[in-house]
Amino acid sequence: MCVIFFYANSNPTSGGYKLILASNRDEFFARDTQDAAKWANADHVYGGIDLEPGREGGTWLAVGGHGGVFKIGALLNLTGEPKPRNAVATNHNIMHYNHNHNKADTTSNSNPAVTSSILHNEHFLLGRGMIVSDFVTSMDDCNIQSYNSQLLAECTKYSAFNFVSIEIGVPRTPANILLLSNSPPSLEQFDEGKCYGFGNSLATTPFQKVVNGRQRFQNIVECFYSKLATSPAESAYEIQTELVTNLKNLLKCKHKFWPDAELERRAPNWGEHLSALNVNVPSSGYGSRTHTVILIDEHNKMHFYEETMSGLDPDGDWRQTHIEKQYFLNQN
Repeated sequence: MCVIFFYANSNPTSGGYKLILASNRDEFFARDTQDAAKWANADHVYGGIDLEPGREGGTWLAVGGHGGVFKIGALLNLTGEPKPRNAVATNHNIMHYNHNHNKADTTSNSNPAVTSSILHNEHFLLGRGMIVSDFVTSMDDCNIQSYNSQLLAECTKYSAFNFVSIEIGVPRTPANILLLSNSPPSLEQFDEGKCYGFGNSLATTPFQKVVNGRQRFQNIVECFYSKLATSPAESAYEIQTELVTNLKNLLKCKHKFWPDAELERRAPNWGEHLSALNVNVPSSGYGSRTHTVILIDEHNKMHFYEETMSGLDPDGDWRQTHIEKQYFLNQN
């Protein structure tokens, strides 16, 4: 389970942002993960990295910036969907896995025994996290359409997912926003300049927490732009700080949007536990273990904020990360 809200606009108003994004990663607390940082194998990319044996190098959310073009990718599980009927090992799967596994940063979790076991499993599925990694690491400008078209043709080689991809370039070119789902296979394009929210169901049948969260996200964005237009320039820092705080508070909302017919249909045993934006299932050691806020301003400066659990207790310590990166045209 994960959730993402975002606003993308390649030509924002003065003091505004090309990207405002807020996302929760819901995962087992014990799953080994690297905190958000510059990637060792692609220094134009920032994000967390999955270190789960057999899935190293994948990610749920990352940003790549090169030559004035930003690529943002996010992976969301589709809850309650069976594995694809033709999800069996193929030469393509194994070659694709070897390619990504070898190029990933596996400094501490490389396990040949695990690799061998996976590659000889007749029901082996590709790691979905590499969908995001491959997209954001590519330095080919304006390839979002071709990337998604190829992925759509091969999407049954993965367990069920939603893939959100965003490409933001020069101001005269509108941002590209695509949502690819593989159960059933579909690809939908969205307009820039609007607030969107996606979760672990199809876009046509969103969970109530996504519906309500998207409206609250839109209120936060509209409030930010309203204050930006009416406040003196010297207040810009305070307004940005308030924006980040409000987005983090949104992600930490524990209110359960229940009942929810679609969530109950997809997760009849756990639906109520999953109905809050900030998920916590203590009996399973599962929940919203990472909160992320990403801002990219009109001058291509990125702020990447991450709060992630330090241990196995969501009421315990959390690590705080703030990455500030100034991207330049035709430079990393």
